[in-house]
Amino acid sequence: MEKIDPLTKTKNIKNFSIDPEVSEEEKVTKQMKLIIGAVFILMIGLGIVTGFIISGKKPSTSLSSTASAGPTASGKNVFGSADSKTFTDSATGVVEKNGISGEGTHKLIRDGGPSQTACLVSSVLDLDQFVGKKVKVTSKTMDAKKCPWFMDVGRIEVLE
Repeated sequence: MEKIDPLTKTKNIKNFSIDPEVSEEEKVTKQMKLIIGAVFILMIGLGIVTGFIISGKKPSTSLSSTASAGPTASGKNVFGSADSKTFTDSATGVVEKNGISGEGTHKLIRDGGPSQTACLVSSVLDLDQFVGKKVKVTSKTMDAKKCPWFMDVGRIEVLE
């Protein structure tokens, strides 16, 4: 005779299992899903940690922090970066708008004729403010295709 629990009014069945029989394949599939999920979460975590580490490092040279918008403290009409390690080359001439055959935004007309003309770009300064002025540029030489000399200007000293 079966016993009925008076409080729940249900039959008390012995040896009743809630978990049905699970095959070996299903167990392996569940384990693989857990492993794949754990690897995925680990990859996301490592990506976040790597991002924090990289963002905490400062660049070795920052042009914007060394550039000045106006004359330097010495009173000369010198504009641009004080980074003498990056900008190692110099030339003197008059700045004109437009480069040569699409190279450069400006050109530096130097003594000695067209073969001495330098094409200019600047990652630091707006060269438009120096058009028509005789200047000494301190720059980094770059590869040129059509210009005799292609320069990234970092610093300009206005001479006239």
